[in-house]
Amino acid sequence: MVDITEVVYDCKDDTILKKVNTNNTKKVVLTIDDGPSRVLPQLLDVLRDEEVPAVFFWQSKLLFHEREWQRVLDEGHLIGTHSTKHRNMVKLSFEEQFQDVYHSVEKIEEITGQKVRYFRPPYGQYNENTLEVARELQLVPVMWRISSMDWELKHDSQKIISNVCDHLEDGAIILLHELRQTLEVLPELIKAIKQKGYGFTLL
Repeated sequence: MVDITEVVYDCKDDTILKKVNTNNTKKVVLTIDDGPSRVLPQLLDVLRDEEVPAVFFWQSKLLFHEREWQRVLDEGHLIGTHSTKHRNMVKLSFEEQFQDVYHSVEKIEEITGQKVRYFRPPYGQYNENTLEVARELQLVPVMWRISSMDWELKHDSQKIISNVCDHLEDGAIILLHELRQTLEVLPELIKAIKQKGYGFTLL
């Protein structure tokens, strides 16, 4: 059984982005972590077919010129940093955090030619040093309002849909990952969100 307190994230820190202002237009933001992965092309196919934009938070160690980063940008999505290699920030010193995030941004920008504006800390773990690193690098730290818990649901992918759709609210940032089980339910998930009367936007 998934704990509701893990699905709906309630952070009181105003410096962290958890929701976006949609002017009450009933829209949500899909964010997809931990790529670029092998399922990226298929995820992009679904997003294209459903005409849905998304924000990808990538580990820069996985990004190479051969990955389909150009398609991500060409099809209207955003790329943010998810650090260099997904280390827990709170276990690192300020300097270690700074170097990790700085080099991840540097690599993503060097390959894509696009400025990185958004940063999601690995595991959703951060401290004051993390926030200071983000400030110094002019990055907006992004968490989420609704977690699909998809990484725990390899054998119960339908639960990904209910975790999201049972807790929808205007402006919510939704956490997904570049996983096979997420790909399998993504078309159904998007349709279910639309049936609830929600559209999609970016950060």
